[in-house]
Amino acid sequence: MELKKIRNWSDDELKVEEGKASEQLFRIRFQAKLGQNEGVKKLRELRKDIARIKTVARERSLGIYGAAPVAVSAAPAKAKKSKKEAR
Repeated sequence: MELKKIRNWSDDELKVEEGKASEQLFRIRFQAKLGQNEGVKKLRELRKDIARIKTVARERSLGIYGAAPVAVSAAPAKAKKSKKEAR
């Protein structure tokens, strides 16, 4: 899944999709234990998708996504002129 697509989901959709992905991950792990190794690539993709979904949900709970970084200048700040000096 693309991160842009995940970011467009609502909070409820995030929870539902995380549940679906977790259930699929469980099933693939179970099949792997039975000797069916066909889902190794899908296993890796599901783990990454779950991590992406959880990351987006955490960013929303903290309110950090979309915040502009604050630039810190190395140059000294200019001194403001008082009203008397401006005249």
